[in-house]
Amino acid sequence: MVSKMRIVESILTRNPCYKAGKKITVQGLMLHSVGCPQLNASVFINSWNRADYGNACVHGFIDGIDGKVYQTLPWNHRGWHCGSGLNGSGNNTHIGIEMCEPACIKYTGGSYFTCTDLAEAKAAAKRTYETAVELFAMLCKKYKLDPLEDGVVISHREGHARGIASNHGDPEHLWNQLGMGYTMDGFRKDVKKVMGSEEKVPTGIQAAEFKALTEAQVVDKVGALFTADQKKSGILASVSMAQFILESGYGKSELAQNANNCFGMKKSLSGNGWNGSAWDGVSVYTKKTKEQNPDGSYETITADFRKYPGVAESIADHSAYLLGAMKGSRKRYEGIKGCMDYKKAAQIIKNGGYATSLTYVEKICEIIERWNLTQFDVEESAYAPVAEEKYYRVRQSWADAASQLGAYTVLENAKAEADKHPGYTVFDWDGEAVYPVSDTGNGITNGECPFMVRVSIPDLNIRKGAGTNTAKTGKYTGVGSFTIVEIRAGNGADKGWGRLKSGAGWISLDFAERV
Repeated sequence: MVSKMRIVESILTRNPCYKAGKKITVQGLMLHSVGCPQLNASVFINSWNRADYGNACVHGFIDGIDGKVYQTLPWNHRGWHCGSGLNGSGNNTHIGIEMCEPACIKYTGGSYFTCTDLAEAKAAAKRTYETAVELFAMLCKKYKLDPLEDGVVISHREGHARGIASNHGDPEHLWNQLGMGYTMDGFRKDVKKVMGSEEKVPTGIQAAEFKALTEAQVVDKVGALFTADQKKSGILASVSMAQFILESGYGKSELAQNANNCFGMKKSLSGNGWNGSAWDGVSVYTKKTKEQNPDGSYETITADFRKYPGVAESIADHSAYLLGAMKGSRKRYEGIKGCMDYKKAAQIIKNGGYATSLTYVEKICEIIERWNLTQFDVEESAYAPVAEEKYYRVRQSWADAASQLGAYTVLENAKAEADKHPGYTVFDWDGEAVYPVSDTGNGITNGECPFMVRVSIPDLNIRKGAGTNTAKTGKYTGVGSFTIVEIRAGNGADKGWGRLKSGAGWISLDFAERV
């Protein structure tokens, strides 16, 4: 089944709950309704996305106008959605989802209300219910939960009865007074029904089969292939699948139809030297292709592309390339393996030079959100990629491979070698300095300054000194890249504080990624 549900990411980055950054091991899902006559989810999002709003924070809202889902916290983030009871708090175990309520009701006291347009109210409640069923089915699949198991899928009212939530009657109070006939037992059964039985991974699929299918049918047909690939490779299924859709036009491009090549993989890429390739090294398909230049103009070239026996092999070779392609002494797509953030993964791929399109990342993310491709993703704990052999290397700098004194599987041996040679550093397999390190705990020494960092949040505070105990300047960095000229340890940052080259002040390196 292809999901009709659309999820829009609207993370409440300014809310104190989000900033607390606490994670949970998801053990269940809790269904709420907002408790006021408001159909529009954006009203809550705009109101709650403030630094001074410490009252509540949920994982998502279901809009009562069109049934759209607005995700407001990462799914495994600890929310503030249910309070607590005698037996603790469901905030520590459950994802919390709020359904918006009809605008034509008016609360008269407690959970009781009057309604001026019953037909309109029922239609809105039906929309939110059906979307909730679909969303809970997706989340149950994602976290391998059985909705019929005791305590897994519950309402706020049921959470209170179990002693893990404050005293509320939602959402049953809404359903009952509108005469909807909905119950939580029925809701759980509907979620289970939508989940269906586990799909078997198809094999031997040819792209030629996609020609007569609709876009939705293609998404449905190949989803299990990408899920299976993620379990092997550690590359997000949603990202690989979006690349497939974008680059092969749902498997209907000339290259896909004639060569089962669904990713535009040329015969030679990045020196054509990586392990685990599913290509036979011989079969090619030659065609003309357009590529975009840095100035935005296009040019047409003739190139040889890889030809595969089936779609599964194309997917496997694409993942092998992303994992193994090199750029000098470093991996071209550093950090792609195990990355669980589809936006970050798409940026890693673009930064590595995979695509020439200047809007490649935006296109990938739009496709993921349009088709809700994250439903095909698996949690990091659900796959176990084959462990790579990892070495600690002793060099003067990571870029200076010629200065390497040795490579060691045991860190202590590498440290001993570095101690014998002043000016040498121990680097791990990802090129990060691990010895000697500064007291900031991030593996970066002041000797490596200056260096560039990327900030992905719009409201990172700039402070006058290195620590949360120093005054804020009243300014934010905004999203972008910045040069750090000095680092220091300080309160409130595990990775230390970086001084901006501009002279504006200091930022926490916990919220910046080195580039």
